[in-house]
Amino acid sequence: MPEAAPIPPPVRQDPYPGVRNALMYLCYDLLWVVVALLLAPWWILQCLWKRSFRRMVAERLTLGLARLGTPQAGRPRVLVHGVSVGEIMASRSLVAELSPTCEVVVSASTNTGMEVARRLYPKLEVIRFPLDPSPVIRRFLRRIQPEHVILMELEVWPNFLKWSNRCGAPIAIVNGRITERSLRNYLRFHRSLPQFLRVTLFAAQDEANARRFVQLLDDDRRVVVTGNIKADGLQVGPLPQDPAQAEVQHWVAAGPDQNVLVAGSTHGQEELLVFQAFQAASPGCRVILVPRHPERAPEVIEALAALGVRAQRLTRLRSGAERLDPTEPLIVDTVGEIGRFYGLATLVFVGGSLIPHGGQNMLEPAARGKPVLYGPHTDNFLQETALLEEVGAAIRVRDAADLEHQIRFLLGDPLARERMSQAGIQVALAQRGATRRSVQALESRLGLPQHASSPE
Repeated sequence: MPEAAPIPPPVRQDPYPGVRNALMYLCYDLLWVVVALLLAPWWILQCLWKRSFRRMVAERLTLGLARLGTPQAGRPRVLVHGVSVGEIMASRSLVAELSPTCEVVVSASTNTGMEVARRLYPKLEVIRFPLDPSPVIRRFLRRIQPEHVILMELEVWPNFLKWSNRCGAPIAIVNGRITERSLRNYLRFHRSLPQFLRVTLFAAQDEANARRFVQLLDDDRRVVVTGNIKADGLQVGPLPQDPAQAEVQHWVAAGPDQNVLVAGSTHGQEELLVFQAFQAASPGCRVILVPRHPERAPEVIEALAALGVRAQRLTRLRSGAERLDPTEPLIVDTVGEIGRFYGLATLVFVGGSLIPHGGQNMLEPAARGKPVLYGPHTDNFLQETALLEEVGAAIRVRDAADLEHQIRFLLGDPLARERMSQAGIQVALAQRGATRRSVQALESRLGLPQHASSPE
């Protein structure tokens, strides 16, 4: 998309002064107070019963958040925020590019996002992203003192945007995407909150998302197309046989003639639907179910038990509480290991798609050279599905019955599986380079220090 000249400067001050906006934000803060009062009994009970919930609430209210030291001269402090696992995983290549010249602080909202961030970035400051009432946001920004803010995909909270402006920290949306449905919703309120002109840069994944951002802003000067940085962080082709992969392979324990069918990032009732399709299409296969939220593992096991099927949990196998039996389905109740299980699959089904959830990341298994299937509901991954389907690297199924049919077809046609495998690898390779383009946009638009490999 051509850029209009001149490029607007970084937004370092509040672009919406005046009484009207002050009243609007006052009403927004009062709404937080009302919601807090209504939910207080439930929150208190959850805090009394669940230590993890109590810790999450304290972190989101910034209680106990330590003040970071003053940023070093010449190494600006950059806050990189991702909501959950997908965004944190996508941030890997970006954080690696920024770290040589910037002090990077990583934040996440969910428990699983925090867990993955702490594992990926053991040497960086990893913190919980706060709730959005003004007092909480102001305390958060005083403690962290970010000089630049990078939000992965489209995570916008009104008070966070406002107070970042007032603290002089320009904001960028990186790997940006926005669905048609979200665009319609935002257009209803774009003159009120969250006020997108507070954002300096929208680095969009593709032209379609860029056009939506331009429509939202009514201004193309803040929008650039940089590509999907998730592709830069993907392992392409077979995984190396390191000790961690060997350990996962031990728990999969598939026989030489046993198909390994993996369902990744599943939601709701998908586990039952997919399990039944797997078993019907390939009796005796090794079934691996990876719920999007690992805490749902007991729920999945109970649902399978109602069908008369006993399932195993990965954590219990590792602890020695269960014996390994490759004839039973394996429930992966850990975070961040899905890629290793994809690497051992004969076929992969990507969840969040048989139900109207919007899909999950289907590029990851395709990049590993695995034939990929998913359901009809992929509104959150329109670019990825278009790329994969165009070259025949993935198959979209209508429902569970069609899933069973397509699995039978692929298991009976090794050449078709190989064509899908090679096509997926080529798609992943073709998408690389988005991280470097994003960093160059951040350098020119936000004023980040130029990386040594960047053109003068």
